[in-house]
Amino acid sequence: MSSSPARLTRARAPDKFASASGLASRQGKVHTASIMGTEIERKFLVQDDSWRARVSSARQLRQGYLAIDGGNTVRVRTDGRHGWLTVKGRGEGISRPEFEYEIPAGEADDMLLLCRGRLVEKTRHLVGWHGHTWEVDEFTGANAGLIMAELELRAETEIFNQPAWAGQEVSADPRYLNASLAVHPFNCWER
Repeated sequence: MSSSPARLTRARAPDKFASASGLASRQGKVHTASIMGTEIERKFLVQDDSWRARVSSARQLRQGYLAIDGGNTVRVRTDGRHGWLTVKGRGEGISRPEFEYEIPAGEADDMLLLCRGRLVEKTRHLVGWHGHTWEVDEFTGANAGLIMAELELRAETEIFNQPAWAGQEVSADPRYLNASLAVHPFNCWER
């Protein structure tokens, strides 16, 4: 039985898919929690490996896109132990509406089969830096060679310390959206 959505604007905590957001596995319940809010996110290309010394945890993620319609997406994601169904709306600047629901990992795996090749695979590393937790995504498969750092903020105007390894900002470049990478992988780009 699902709980009613909580309305909030938030930056996600370090493990945004599990314990910190209240979406940790809950013994056999389906669609146990939802988070509705505004995702405020900045993205940067990673320019060197110095971030690796600060990694606190890492996990493999597989995600696929059930629907991509302009700026709106329906995504399924799994880390092998947990699954999530996420609906993201068209964004304004670095903000966009987001609804996220935990689903059983087996159902996430089954839904990935429906994504018809619109998949993204990556290792997500959590890296602490001056009071913020950065998510450094090291892509594999058709997006191998791409490493991006994401930082979720509480407000678009929030001040943060940008590490030297976080280079060019690509927040406004739609090619770097994961939904775009699922359809037009990094290794197919003309450079």
